[in-house]
Amino acid sequence: MGVWWGPVVRVLVLQAAWALGGGQVRYSVPEEARAGTVVGRLAQDLGLEAGEPEARRLRLVAQGRRASVEVSGASGALVVSSRLDREELCGKSAPCALRLEVLVERPLRVFHVELEVTDINDNAPLFPAARKNLSIAESSLPGSRFPLEGASDADIGANAQLSYTLSPSEHFTLDVKSSDENRKSLFLVLTKSLDRETMPVHRLVLTASDGGRPSLSGTVELVISVLDANDNAPQFNQSVYKVQLPESAAEKTLVVRVNATDPDEGLNMDFSYSIISSVPIRKRDLFTIDPKTGEVRLTGALDFEDARLHELQIEARDKGTPPLSGHCSVELEVVDVNDNAPEVWVTSLSVPVAEDASVGTVVALLSVSDRDSGANGRVRCAVWPAGPFGLVATFAGSYSLVLREALDRERVSEYEVEVRAEDGGAPPLRASRGVRVPVSDVNDNAPAFAQAVYTVLARENNAAGAELARLWARDPDEAGNGRVSYSVAEGGVGGASAGGGWRSASSYVSVDAESGRLWALQPLDYEELQVLQFEVRAVDAGEPPLCGNATVQLFVVDENDNAPALLPPAGGGPGPGASGEAAWVPGAGPGAGAWWAWAAWGAPAGQVVAKIRAVDADSGYNAWLRYELWEPRGKGPFRVGLYSGEVSTARALEEADGPRQRLVIVVRDHGEPARSATATLSVSLVEGGEAALAAAGSSSGSGSGLRASSGAEGGASSSSRNVWLVVAICAVSSLFLLAVVLYGASRWAPRAAVLSGPGPATLVCASEVGSWSYSQRQSRSLCVADGAGKSDLMVFSPNFPPPPGAAAKETQPEPPALLDTVSGPPFLASRPFPLPALPARPLGSRWWESGSAAGACGCWVVDLRFWPEK
Repeated sequence: MGVWWGPVVRVLVLQAAWALGGGQVRYSVPEEARAGTVVGRLAQDLGLEAGEPEARRLRLVAQGRRASVEVSGASGALVVSSRLDREELCGKSAPCALRLEVLVERPLRVFHVELEVTDINDNAPLFPAARKNLSIAESSLPGSRFPLEGASDADIGANAQLSYTLSPSEHFTLDVKSSDENRKSLFLVLTKSLDRETMPVHRLVLTASDGGRPSLSGTVELVISVLDANDNAPQFNQSVYKVQLPESAAEKTLVVRVNATDPDEGLNMDFSYSIISSVPIRKRDLFTIDPKTGEVRLTGALDFEDARLHELQIEARDKGTPPLSGHCSVELEVVDVNDNAPEVWVTSLSVPVAEDASVGTVVALLSVSDRDSGANGRVRCAVWPAGPFGLVATFAGSYSLVLREALDRERVSEYEVEVRAEDGGAPPLRASRGVRVPVSDVNDNAPAFAQAVYTVLARENNAAGAELARLWARDPDEAGNGRVSYSVAEGGVGGASAGGGWRSASSYVSVDAESGRLWALQPLDYEELQVLQFEVRAVDAGEPPLCGNATVQLFVVDENDNAPALLPPAGGGPGPGASGEAAWVPGAGPGAGAWWAWAAWGAPAGQVVAKIRAVDADSGYNAWLRYELWEPRGKGPFRVGLYSGEVSTARALEEADGPRQRLVIVVRDHGEPARSATATLSVSLVEGGEAALAAAGSSSGSGSGLRASSGAEGGASSSSRNVWLVVAICAVSSLFLLAVVLYGASRWAPRAAVLSGPGPATLVCASEVGSWSYSQRQSRSLCVADGAGKSDLMVFSPNFPPPPGAAAKETQPEPPALLDTVSGPPFLASRPFPLPALPARPLGSRWWESGSAAGACGCWVVDLRFWPEK
């Protein structure tokens, strides 16, 4: 147990000493220690385990001077790396302490080590010269004192405590006086009068010994020449002059004025001043003295940090024979001024700093010092600009630059931090050190589109590969975190607009992954696709990747790429048409067709004989149709409703108009350029009775009042049969004479004739300028023929009031079959025989008539139809 308790106790004692010492380790090493000498177990004293010094990179950080020590990487011991000379490092300063900073990483910590270099007695006392010549008048009285220049020792403490001894002499002794513990004044004292004739020269040895163990010594030979005659030496009024000057004193500043007197006369009283020695010796040239006035002035600049005290030995020598001299000393104390600015060093720098670094992260370690003393050497530090970094004092003169606010690289990518130091002098001096702190990027920003929804207009029939739009998403991150790639995320179109099934947006469009350009993969067809909505996704290359979405609404703009298509009559195919409609024979394509119709001679102007139907697959103006009579030109017997397609008589028909009229009708849309279809209508002009028979025959046979004729023979045969049929109907119709009378009474009332056949009928606007146009932007539809439907109804109002009930019909749901409404009862004008008065037309009735030379008859055939409620 004792074996294990020993290290534990040492660790506890070390930790207690560490706490009491404020976190500072102190070592002591004698100067001139050999390289490799172990100063202390630094790693162990810092509490590091074995192997940690090398793993955590335990190392020293120098502070402007050569430390001469280093840390052993393997053992973590502090060892001497080069020659330690206390006198070179600290001069006469005592104690000689070196402040070292020790860094360890993971985590980064700094420790402060104070290394005291102790003095050894390695310097012997040294006199200014190996030989000193003195001249002493033989008339000098016993007790006369002659100053001697002492030796200097570069060591300190006891090693610099000097003692002096003089070789035995019956005429001279040595008097040593201590002005303070560091300075001693030497005087050669005459104890017995001199006799030049007996001994003109005295040779003595002055020895200086220091207090070291072992003691070292130095000697100087004193050569004393005995002079005759002049027996009075100049005398100073003070033996010691004490002066204070600031270190900022300018050159030629007066230091002191010394004064000496000589009671002799003549040349023996004429003397001059000189500086015979100075301490420190190397600063002797810093002063000069006027030989006549005794004024001591500066010849250079004082430096408190280099030497705080100067001692000058002044001699006044007369011109007697032999010359005599008097001596005094001048002690100059240098007063410190604030002439040294602080110094800032960056000892460690950890950059770049991640923008998500936590508050308190150490960015750099700094060391601050000032060579001045007192308040002039006290330094205050601050960071400019203030945020987001701050300084934390870790030890005297040591600071850590730490993070105090969260960083954002997208706002500031790099900081130029200036550490400013200011001392406490008056005026204060300042210094600064710039630290560049770049911020490294993390992927904290998702790509963002400039718009949440993009509306794109594209003309149909565009070329495959055409550029539709350019999308752009901004990501403020850098490098891969800000590199954006684009893709079509989702969206599509389904139902009838896509051919009955779902089609994804990627089958229509594609987006370039790098540039964000939106391309069309195929030509767009407005009739197939009107609106395509999909999402485009922008993804960055960060880790993890971030993304942003934008919705694209692609509207296909209609082009006039479809010509009007002629529709068959309401009967549903080739064959006879209903009354007021032409029979249709299909042509070579949707833009052409042949139509047949009958008209009675004598029919009044405005009588509708046929109606041309057409539809355009486009929308809007591209589907708004107008009908034009192309042939015959000029004033013909027929005209065409511009927007209704109704072919009506332009005037009363006459026999001079011939048996048949061929009309060429062009159907045009309003697109740019306009597209058209051509319909050829053949109108057969017959007697009124034949026209009625044709209508009756068509009604019983095929459900149509008009039909297409394939030849003259077929038409004559059909007319003969219809005549007998009409005669039989007229005989039965005599029962309805009362109805005929009522009709004659109401014939002048405004009304709209209703004709209906057995086939499906279509609602047609009764005005020539009223027509239906269609667009595919609405959901409701209007049936204009079998199987033909268009949405988005556009109504053009007629020029005259609609027939009663028309408005109500338009608001009701579309019935299975609608009544054809025309502007008047057919075949009622210009009859060749008188027609009995007819009753008013019942609602939903059809008028049948027939006439011949024998007579005429007419009847109302009433159809009852039920309409669904809205």
